[in-house]
Amino acid sequence: MEGAPEWFSGNDVQKYLTYEDLIPIIEGALASFSQGHAGGVLQPVRMSMGIEEHKGVFLVMPAYSSKDNALATKLVSLYPENSAVGLPSHMGVIVLFDPVHGAPKAMMDAEVITGMRTAAASAVATKYLAPENSKILTVIGAGVQAITHIQAIRQVCKFEEVRIWSRTFSKAQKVADEFGCVACKTIEEAVKDADVITTVTTSKTPVLNAEWVKDGAHVNCVGACVKDWQELDPALMKKADVYADTKEAALKESGDIIMSGVEVLCEIGELVLGTKKADRNATTVFKSMGMAIEDVVSAKLVYDKKHGSTSSQ
Repeated sequence: MEGAPEWFSGNDVQKYLTYEDLIPIIEGALASFSQGHAGGVLQPVRMSMGIEEHKGVFLVMPAYSSKDNALATKLVSLYPENSAVGLPSHMGVIVLFDPVHGAPKAMMDAEVITGMRTAAASAVATKYLAPENSKILTVIGAGVQAITHIQAIRQVCKFEEVRIWSRTFSKAQKVADEFGCVACKTIEEAVKDADVITTVTTSKTPVLNAEWVKDGAHVNCVGACVKDWQELDPALMKKADVYADTKEAALKESGDIIMSGVEVLCEIGELVLGTKKADRNATTVFKSMGMAIEDVVSAKLVYDKKHGSTSSQ
């Protein structure tokens, strides 16, 4: 192998990644994934390994897109208690390979890509599922994902008010001050009459009760990415139309879906393709699993923009 793979720090990634470019690319990747073989995406369900001694999870997430000529894998850890020692809950790297010959050509800090591509997927789901003329967005949680979701979802809906709640009110207030939001002291207050609600917590037990959510609201459920964790009240899951980025992974890995026993109506990519339609007057939940193909096309976008290529567009 000639030379070491090129290294992209988090600052490097942030320099080249914008929601204006990223959201359409994630929308296309979701559609390609849901086309099955015709979409040219290869993506096994991620490998997950619990590090119980340290209350963490280690994940391996490979994928390939023939349409984008992109091959990569993400190696990422999830340690929910890291905030106590001043570290992010998610840390890892994405390795981008030459799909023709298999040589690794770049390594990228995964934190910025993970935050932005996850938020971009929620923005796509919100575009297809949120009530028409949505006015109020609520974000539950005040970490990195809260910030990226505020930024991304504002790209697809023009909200009159954005609210945020965190177990630590000062954290919610800090985000609110920086991004022009309203910090709330209770979740019930935060979600009252909200049109779009996004949960981005590391909670293992439900934080959002069904009776707090107005009929017809849309919920992006982003946390609780393992089978015995939940963010949403099972009663809310049961009254909602439930969608996912990947149905296969959601049925195997999502505690919110498994423990409530609900059906996943379809994938967001099927809505993008137009093969399925959503009832935007219904209460809806998008269960975000976070797909490797999202990392792959995001990393390819960063690499191509750095090197002046538009081959992935």
